[in-house]
Amino acid sequence: MMRNTLFVAALFAALVTLARAALGDDDPSVQWRSMGDRSAVDSSNRSDASRTARKSPSIAFPSGEPSPRRSSIDEPAGVRLAGANLPADGGQVWREYDISSYAMRVSSTERPEQALVDWILRETGYEAWHGETVSILSASPRKIRVYHTPEIQAVVAEIVDRFVGNQADSHAFGLRILSVNNPNWRARAQTILQPVKVQTQGVQAWVLRKEDAAVLLAELRRRTDYREHSSPYLMVHNGQSSIVNLMRPTQYIRDIFVPAGALGGYQPEAGQIDEGLALEFSPLLSLDTQAIDATVKCTVTQVDKMLPVVMEVPTSATTRQRTKIDVPQMTHFRFHERFRWPTDQVLLISMGMVAAPTDTGTGPLAAGLPMGLGGHSGRADLLVMVESKLQQERTVSGEQAPLREAKTYRGRY
Repeated sequence: MMRNTLFVAALFAALVTLARAALGDDDPSVQWRSMGDRSAVDSSNRSDASRTARKSPSIAFPSGEPSPRRSSIDEPAGVRLAGANLPADGGQVWREYDISSYAMRVSSTERPEQALVDWILRETGYEAWHGETVSILSASPRKIRVYHTPEIQAVVAEIVDRFVGNQADSHAFGLRILSVNNPNWRARAQTILQPVKVQTQGVQAWVLRKEDAAVLLAELRRRTDYREHSSPYLMVHNGQSSIVNLMRPTQYIRDIFVPAGALGGYQPEAGQIDEGLALEFSPLLSLDTQAIDATVKCTVTQVDKMLPVVMEVPTSATTRQRTKIDVPQMTHFRFHERFRWPTDQVLLISMGMVAAPTDTGTGPLAAGLPMGLGGHSGRADLLVMVESKLQQERTVSGEQAPLREAKTYRGRY
């Protein structure tokens, strides 16, 4: 009887060994019973997960490129691999728009496609791409790829047409930034100004005929308080964002630092304030060339004065030592709005009596001499004038083509 029992036990052990060999030494259903090292089991589990991930089929997206899958077994709870097709609960469709003709014309930026993305987001709204509707917006210098509803696709198609159309290349936009210390120029110009609605408090805007704008500019230039803060020949590409940057750093001592364990001495902590004017302008011509859409973003920062504070510092001697730090008293102005006006008219924006972007000298400056802020608490009526000009108009007036340096204009020609 004992011999039969041993024979049955040996046979059962052989069958178990054969079963393990058939399933593999790293099979999870066998390993959990193992009394071996837990780290070896975990390592084997990861190896099994890697092989499973490599055998899984990839997802084919509309671009034809495979979608990589996570090979880690530690996936967050609730993660589910998508199917072979993108969700289309809202009737989304895939479209690709060729923008290579536009990108070849633009030399003022290394990423011309970014302008299209910015305008698409302005027209459709950011929330349209981050809600319940599954959507894709991808851009390269050659193509814009969009996955969205037909309504959004129609808006995107119109924006692309406004960029790639031949008529868009024939227009550029003249931008002038100027100021006067007294806003009384409105009294004589009232009859030629047509008001435009503005949301920002204290800011006014008008449109006027090009002939009237030329007369108004000539009258302003005869004033002793007239200042111009950008080149009179600054031209901006259609669809591109151009930045007039007249900021300059202002250094001061903001605090003192005493090293730990030091018996005496201290280190001053320097601070910096970017003081001046920065204006960003983004124009886009309508498809029929009869209207202009543009966003204007303006920032003015001025240090009115520095308030001194006397601080006591530790010294090794018995006498006290004092030093001074500065606390800036500042004035900020922020403006960001969008305008639409006819192509044959000029847009004039008054930012109101803001921190005066004037020079430190006296007397009128020559037209076109860009200056920074004056470093005082004065105020001036800051004006922005925008005019659309055709190629032949720029040639007759002697104005330059759209400047490559316009994007980072810093008061230099």
